[in-house]
Amino acid sequence: MIEEAIDYEALTAEALVAEVVRGAAAGSVCFTSSFQTEDMVVLHMLRKQLHDVPVIFLETGYHFKEVIAYRDRMTAEWGLNLVNALPMTTKEEHEKQFGLLYIVQPTQCCQIRKVEPLMRSLEPFDWWFTGLRREQSPTRAGLKKMENHTTPTGKHMKKVSVLADWTWADVTKYAETHGIPQLELYARGYTSIGCEPCTAIPEAGADPRSGRWGGKKLECGIHTFSEKS
Repeated sequence: MIEEAIDYEALTAEALVAEVVRGAAAGSVCFTSSFQTEDMVVLHMLRKQLHDVPVIFLETGYHFKEVIAYRDRMTAEWGLNLVNALPMTTKEEHEKQFGLLYIVQPTQCCQIRKVEPLMRSLEPFDWWFTGLRREQSPTRAGLKKMENHTTPTGKHMKKVSVLADWTWADVTKYAETHGIPQLELYARGYTSIGCEPCTAIPEAGADPRSGRWGGKKLECGIHTFSEKS
């Protein structure tokens, strides 16, 4: 008997989470989180199905102190299985070798301090959950809820973006309904929060990610260095 293919696009976010977790092998699911509201919503859903899901955080050494404080607070309050993905060099070693690379070569800086640590951290897993949404930027407009990806080492995995079709209003409504506290930087006008030196408050009416990297690019590379297959 041939099983019918699942139409992942037709599933609600919570139904998609449940479907993947139910069929995934033990220890094969992970979630990458920058502790922004989208991520906290997905994590809230995931923990209902897989309480100890590994939560991979890219510890670049350049985060806002508010992000680190919020990460630590939510890790303690929710009892998270936090995995801090570290670059091969400390911030001090990095700057001794390259200077302020985030100014002169931001893409290379992201590759060293975000992309490489993430791809290394994903190796043990087959299912990669994210908080990506199509609405976030033009580079994400074609995002699918379920995508086949291949990492630079040739590792094949499924990338799951359960909020792909959600609006920011959907995200904030869920967070408010479920009492998820919000990172305080949003109240100051930030809409997409990465490393502090490369994150600014966007201009009124601009897309949420336009405040990143001085408007020179929209992606750090962690969602483009893995190859859709």
